[in-house]
Amino acid sequence: MASVTLHIQSPPLNNDVVSLPRNHFPIVTFKTTFFGSSLTANGKPLSLPKTFRTQPVITSSSSSSSSSTHTFDVVIIGAGIIGLTIARQFLIGSDLSVAVVDKDVPCSGATGAGQGYLWMVHKEPESDTWDLTMRSYKLWQMFAEKVRAQGLDPLQELGWKRTGSLLVGKTAKEAATLKKKVKRLSEAGLRAEYLTSDALRLKEPELEVGKDGGAAFLPDDCQLDAQRAVAFIQKANRHFSTKGRYAEFFHDPVTGLLRSDSSNEVEGVRTFKNTLYCKKAVIVAAGCWSGSLVHDLFRESDILLNVPVKPRKGHLVVLENFSSFRLDHGLMEMGYVDHLHDAIDRKSSHSVKVEEGQTLSVSMTATMDTMGSLVLGSSRQFTGYSTRVDESIINHIWKRAGEFFPKLKELPLGDFTLDRKVRIGLRPYMPDGKPVIGPVPGLMNVIIATGHEGGGLSMVISVSPFSTEEKWLGVFPFLFFFSPFKNKFRLLSLTIFF
Repeated sequence: MASVTLHIQSPPLNNDVVSLPRNHFPIVTFKTTFFGSSLTANGKPLSLPKTFRTQPVITSSSSSSSSSTHTFDVVIIGAGIIGLTIARQFLIGSDLSVAVVDKDVPCSGATGAGQGYLWMVHKEPESDTWDLTMRSYKLWQMFAEKVRAQGLDPLQELGWKRTGSLLVGKTAKEAATLKKKVKRLSEAGLRAEYLTSDALRLKEPELEVGKDGGAAFLPDDCQLDAQRAVAFIQKANRHFSTKGRYAEFFHDPVTGLLRSDSSNEVEGVRTFKNTLYCKKAVIVAAGCWSGSLVHDLFRESDILLNVPVKPRKGHLVVLENFSSFRLDHGLMEMGYVDHLHDAIDRKSSHSVKVEEGQTLSVSMTATMDTMGSLVLGSSRQFTGYSTRVDESIINHIWKRAGEFFPKLKELPLGDFTLDRKVRIGLRPYMPDGKPVIGPVPGLMNVIIATGHEGGGLSMVISVSPFSTEEKWLGVFPFLFFFSPFKNKFRLLSLTIFF
């Protein structure tokens, strides 16, 4: 494959973006993302100290007596699905060397705690994220086909299966909304069908939505096992380690940034155990920790950068070897869409009060994984970075599922104590529901990719490195790019190529 290089060029900053006289310090909002999520920075001239020193974001129980130094073209902070697919694109689409660093291990955050669905049934055509999710949706299917073409079974390697998805409603009003959604999805090029209550019962006999209910059905929607998919991608990435182009630094939290003596560019990161220099770029893809990480890394600099991503906690209940009934499709209630976009202070018909006055949103989602386990969800709440299991929330999920599956009402949750697991994930939530993808103003070789909430699998991105601007469209079809500085700079491509 032809070699391509990453050319990063800092354009002149306009006063209306981030640069203001030193004696004038209002907060200025700028957009540094393809989707329009706003970050804030102070108006100080961007004068940076040589080294940023902060306390480790995540303290470690172990200490290192000596620090090793390594050099790479790109350093990626975060080993979830976003960070690993970005690394993958660099490795197969260029000759650049890549390091992935994480305070924990791959798939230990939101990626590994999710249901693994790749569904379009609850997406909205022409929304801000539609093009990205549609592109990602097609690429995952291409990926599964390539795995099959290599003589491997996508079901075994990725937990991949084409189940189709059902977005279900119980009332006449919800049924009318679903009919309109089917029309919009069909016009957007997807196979979509509206199912009446009777037709839905033929698809899923255990599901009950009442005589006025119905469902939007997308037969081509898929799901995968995130743990298997990440392990497969990680294994493929590791093939490049023998060529000196790939390395992993896990259980090694980033503690600071290193700045070049001759420019304003960041030249590397300091971790708890290592110093990792980068020739081209540092990419922050640390999920819900990205905001606090960026804040800590710039704490002692003149830059006040606010990335308002915050953790949104979710519970999933997994009943292993479930045999009481079987699901053949992925299911989701209409309320899930409302909860997905709920602001912090919004209430919905399925919201309940929990301890300390917090509001908990619970909506029914149900899938059957490749091991025959029933996976039920899902909850949404803001509790900081706590990953403690809350039994009352599990009971809420079980109760809500029982309103759609009458047979569950006959089965006490206590009967599944020995075969029950609970997944806790912290989704990277942005207030406007749009990911933050873009370079940090004034430090164009520091790039942020976060804020995907619960849709990281369906919004995988990568950085496509090119040295020109307008020629990009001739290199890769379906290339999406944005220009945060009035068409003076383009960097991130929202595509992956496996």
